[in-house]
Amino acid sequence: PEIFTYPASPDLAARIDGRELDLNAISNATDALEEKYGNVLIEGAGGLMVPLKGEYLTIDYMREHNLPAILVTNGRLGSINHTLLALSALRNAGIRLFAVIYNSHFDKDKIICEDTRNYIRQWLDRHFPDALYLEMPSL
Repeated sequence: PEIFTYPASPDLAARIDGRELDLNAISNATDALEEKYGNVLIEGAGGLMVPLKGEYLTIDYMREHNLPAILVTNGRLGSINHTLLALSALRNAGIRLFAVIYNSHFDKDKIICEDTRNYIRQWLDRHFPDALYLEMPSL
């Protein structure tokens, strides 16, 4: 229900377009889709800490609507750090982690990628044992 002309955070994109992000429209559309399909996947633009409206972030919306998270990561240098920070933010916000998906599309360095996969998988086993670990093959 919300499309902006500039590829930026919803907060910035709405300001550029001279209008406000309508969070109620998003919630209403989600409710309507859930009634029809049962499960709905909502993709956040840019990550958990992206501003939707001022200081109101994606993670705040998720917490308020009791939405579980599916976190997508990859094997680029720095991905372990980004992934663990996101997992910490989810835990601190009391948001249930449903799954982590490893996207192999960006795999360039075999050594780093394999270590990243193993480290994240082991971290999940210890800290989020109920969460799924899935791998998305490169096409």
